[in-house]
Amino acid sequence: MTGRGQASSGDLLELVRRGRATTRGALQQATGLSRATVGQRLDRLFRAGWLREGAGGPVDSPLGGRPSITLEFDDAHAVVLAADLDTRHARAAVLTLTGEILAEHGGTLVIEDGPDAVLGELGGWLAELLDKAGHRPDEVCGIGLAVPGPVDSETGRVVQPPIMPGWDGYDIRGRLSRAFTERTAGGNAGGYGGAVAVPVLVDNDANLMAYGEQRTGYADCSAFVLVKVSTGIGAGVVVDGSIFRGIDGGAGDIGHIRVGAEALCRCGSYGCLAAVASGGAVARRLAESGVAASSGSDVRELLAAGHPEAAALAREAGRRVGDVLATVVTLLNPGVLMIAGDLAGTAFLTGVRELLYQRALPRSTAHLDVVTSRLGERAGLVGAGALVVEHLYAPERVEERLLALGV
Repeated sequence: MTGRGQASSGDLLELVRRGRATTRGALQQATGLSRATVGQRLDRLFRAGWLREGAGGPVDSPLGGRPSITLEFDDAHAVVLAADLDTRHARAAVLTLTGEILAEHGGTLVIEDGPDAVLGELGGWLAELLDKAGHRPDEVCGIGLAVPGPVDSETGRVVQPPIMPGWDGYDIRGRLSRAFTERTAGGNAGGYGGAVAVPVLVDNDANLMAYGEQRTGYADCSAFVLVKVSTGIGAGVVVDGSIFRGIDGGAGDIGHIRVGAEALCRCGSYGCLAAVASGGAVARRLAESGVAASSGSDVRELLAAGHPEAAALAREAGRRVGDVLATVVTLLNPGVLMIAGDLAGTAFLTGVRELLYQRALPRSTAHLDVVTSRLGERAGLVGAGALVVEHLYAPERVEERLLALGV
């Protein structure tokens, strides 16, 4: 907030959204604004359709009187679109502003087909889902996209992604926005007016999975780490409720930590963790022994069927990952370490725990919960939706959007 007496309409909305001040009186007290100024700034939010009046609150005065009218963020005024790309599969959804999934679709999309084709197809999925959910294009406030590679959050472009050939530096935001707009007959987004394209936010899939899981299940955890083990290996870190990305989106790329093996990684180096302990690495070893497996999703199916060789290799992979995570846990001291992705089953988790607790100092693991995903395949979607909402309803952006609406 800009300080007492300086709070904007965006600051007031933030206080209401967070539940920190939900009556006009509480807003006056929290901001130092006069009653008239609070009323004027709230009026802009009401006219935009972002705020509504709720039930009356308790009467504060011992002398009685009318109850204070509570204020609520109106989460029905817009919807969010979200998509989560993996190497050979994708999911897409329409969500409410509070993260409830209204419509969802999963299917085959091969990331090696390149960004133009993949994002064009994805735009069509989103348009169809929006129609299925019974919402119009002008009700969409933004699109969130999770991708399996490092992302520069300022530009929304992936940076030297090892498992996304042809995507390096590509304008993902622009292409997906155009693809969606083309498939919705020129519909525009969320009250922006004119022909302004729907905003698109892009982030790494492990980051958004971590964000979705932390917000929905571990909101009180101030240091949260999620490790996704699928075709590759990546980690998402949430500190004090915010994604930690590093200076250019490279934080959490633990799949390319060298572990001393001779295996060639898809990044071109030898000895990366992903080359020996990812779902893709386990699939290759199974294929070498005559088992039909070519991807992490194949390994997941074998594990679900109780395949003994797949289980043994998954446990071995878990031990290798656990060895690296001992360092991660010592460095970050998280309260929750979540294992997710294709290999996130009993065998892999057992291997992780064996090496993690053996190698990490007891001080680092004394208050650590090692768990598996709660949201499953929806984690990236929920995180992508939340990323859009937190971006668009941040106080400074609220002011920009209100001005664009003319209120």
